[in-house]
Amino acid sequence: MSIATTTIQTILIMIFLISGVGKVSGLSMHVNNFKRLQLPQWFRVVTGTVQLIGAAGLAAGYFYPHWAMFAGIGLALTMAGAIWAHVRIKDDFKQTVAAIVLFCVTIAYLICLMGN
Repeated sequence: MSIATTTIQTILIMIFLISGVGKVSGLSMHVNNFKRLQLPQWFRVVTGTVQLIGAAGLAAGYFYPHWAMFAGIGLALTMAGAIWAHVRIKDDFKQTVAAIVLFCVTIAYLICLMGN
């Protein structure tokens, strides 16, 4: 695996760990965001759990590359769902950009993995 792929992988692990812990622990920012997105709070916990499992899969990918591929696909689908949730309530670009960037970076990571 290239240094660029490993760097992106490490950044994604950190981002999804932080985001997942915040969602599962009920950080007020995430609670309020799910209310604004008109999504139930149990779905916030599910989303956070998926992010934590995805981060663990990416970390396992250092040793078992196929785990990273599956985790990356799951996280990309999660971020596609996040984009859809923002579009569904007609959020502006400022509110949606984080989900778009994470989706794009995760897709770029998967492309890099396929190239190795």
